[in-house]
Amino acid sequence: MEFNKRVVVAGAGKSGIGAAKLLLEHGAEVIVFDQNDKTDKLEVLHKLGDYEKVGVVIGTLDEALLDTIDLMVISPGISFEAPFTTAFRERNIPIWSEIELAYQVSKGSIAAITGTNGKTTTTALVGEICSAFCSETFTVGNIGIPYTQVADQTTENSMVVAEISSFQLETIVDFQPKVSAVLNVTPDHLDRHHTFECYRDTKQKIAVNQTSEQICVLNYDDEHTRNMAGQISATPVFFSRLEELEEGVCLKGTSIVIRTQSSEIPVLTIDEMKLLGNHNVENYMAAIAIAYYMGVPVEVIRKACMEFKGVEHRIEFVKTVNGVNYYNDSKATNPDAAIKGIQAMNRPTLLIGGGYDKEVPFDDWIQSFDNKVRYLVLIGQTAKTIAETAKKYGFESIIFEDNLESAVVTCHKLATEGEAVLLSPACASWGQFDNYEQRGDLFKEYVHNLPED
Repeated sequence: MEFNKRVVVAGAGKSGIGAAKLLLEHGAEVIVFDQNDKTDKLEVLHKLGDYEKVGVVIGTLDEALLDTIDLMVISPGISFEAPFTTAFRERNIPIWSEIELAYQVSKGSIAAITGTNGKTTTTALVGEICSAFCSETFTVGNIGIPYTQVADQTTENSMVVAEISSFQLETIVDFQPKVSAVLNVTPDHLDRHHTFECYRDTKQKIAVNQTSEQICVLNYDDEHTRNMAGQISATPVFFSRLEELEEGVCLKGTSIVIRTQSSEIPVLTIDEMKLLGNHNVENYMAAIAIAYYMGVPVEVIRKACMEFKGVEHRIEFVKTVNGVNYYNDSKATNPDAAIKGIQAMNRPTLLIGGGYDKEVPFDDWIQSFDNKVRYLVLIGQTAKTIAETAKKYGFESIIFEDNLESAVVTCHKLATEGEAVLLSPACASWGQFDNYEQRGDLFKEYVHNLPED
């Protein structure tokens, strides 16, 4: 496809640069716009490389310029409701997500995965499974590699496995995966979506363009995703940890099985999984369903599942220091994800939490402590709110720290042999960190620097 258009790419981060390069390769004239007036224009131009039809605008877009624009591609970190987007909407200029742009260019079959929690683990596992079957597999999206970065490398034989956030789903147009999945939906990003209903409906958009010949994998145990089955055109396939389904992927005893109208196919047992926790049983089930309907043979699925070791920053064991185990769960950017982190702990725990305020309640997270949390060490914008919620439920062992490093040092002083220190913030990283990866990497660095007796 050739883009004989003048396009604004909103955002000069990794996604924006990937989108700009893809557009330039396909003949578009591109203006990269970043509203942050501290962005270095020369650095952005350096990242873009040697293209003639490219410009960079920092701070504010000239109104006169907008009359010459055919399309805007918006990075996921920028809200569709951002003030500058109003001028585009008033002129009826199409606004695409970077996922939509990549889809318009790429070839092959797509597995697209969304949900509040478990997206990265499930996407990584589906990527491993598909890679074992198809050498032309690309694992992309919110997992770290922009889809636009690899779209030109795909062929008709390719498999694309994409982790898709609600931010990326806001502005899809034609995006149509072969297999989609909504793993679960709990309150998150309400600062952007405003209501839970809007957030839930945005997640459901992953299947909006699918036909009955395509599959949408849904969590039967989650009321919100279960109800999506009657609202989509795709053929729904359920997975369930709690119910023995007549059709779908479920537990039979301790074995994960695929049930169709004509057969029951055992895949692997819970004991054969390397990852622990009920939430990971659900992640494996979803991945198995997605891979099976992408056409991967069961024996390939089984082998890849048995070998899968998980993802960085998700209940990741870091180190034992003086008999205390340290775990990095920086990817727990909302309370529901952080609940999974607490549930995975099997010893008294010093919990580091807090971060950017996404305006979600912390009640369920505090109530999940189940006498496991000895100290709650709080940092970031939400520290006071979390503390007030904890005290409401009678939890008083709270310590405030200025930053992550001092939180780690405090935990080191207070933890005793046989306990655990868990970074599981229940909040986004923005404000103190660029992203949850940076937060997790710094946590690991601070832990490795701790003195040992």
